[in-house]
Amino acid sequence: MLTAVPLLAGLLLLLFAAPVWLVIAASAVLIALGAWEWSAFVGWRSPWARGGYVAGVALVMAGGDWLVQAGIGLPVVLWIALLWWVAAFLWILRYPTPVPPVIAAIAGLLVLVPAWLSMIALLKVPQHGPQLLLLALCIVFAADIGAYFVGHRFGRLKLAPRVSPGKTWEGLVGGLLFAGLVAAAGGAVVGLPIAFMAPIGPGIAALSVVGDLTESMFKRSVGLKDSGQLIPGHGGVLDRLDSVAPALPVFALAMSWLGVIPG
Repeated sequence: MLTAVPLLAGLLLLLFAAPVWLVIAASAVLIALGAWEWSAFVGWRSPWARGGYVAGVALVMAGGDWLVQAGIGLPVVLWIALLWWVAAFLWILRYPTPVPPVIAAIAGLLVLVPAWLSMIALLKVPQHGPQLLLLALCIVFAADIGAYFVGHRFGRLKLAPRVSPGKTWEGLVGGLLFAGLVAAAGGAVVGLPIAFMAPIGPGIAALSVVGDLTESMFKRSVGLKDSGQLIPGHGGVLDRLDSVAPALPVFALAMSWLGVIPG
């Protein structure tokens, strides 16, 4: 809590008091830190190798942003991200399986780059950009909170014991329900149709769980407990981004279906 409260306050200040370019720059730095941590999943220990991976991720981010602005269409990127998360879910079901370094490196790109491009697309929505991004994050937070409290109170059946022993099916259901409520309520505040947002919330929450389990799978493959130690009490940057990374592309895709984000 001592770490989470200042982080949340900083997030709100950044979203609603800072110019958009500063929010984009700060998010790019956050993704770069995440790329540094992800390079450990590839098996690299050399600072030069890890720095090279960060530079590679940055180049792909810049190239992806250029392609989107040049007319490739953001939904193409978002659908690629969604396909990756479906593949990650199937991978989790087959765990433990070997994780080749090349696959781990490519997976990092598919996790980090679409999340950043989605964040930019949401921020650039006229008048409601920061509110939409905050709503996407709140859906993920709601899923985490609901799963935590319901899981601790009623959890019995393990969800994925070989990947993350602490998660339960009861917690998952609690997280999905709470995420649906927050999505519907938040959508009403922003002006989005409740009938659309109520089912979208649990869908986003379900994928956020896949993101969490995916990071756990990669950490276990190299024997790590946390992705890093940058955030006291929370681990590394990836330990905070793992649930958000799949949620942002799906939320942005949903907004493109509503016409909020141009296709």
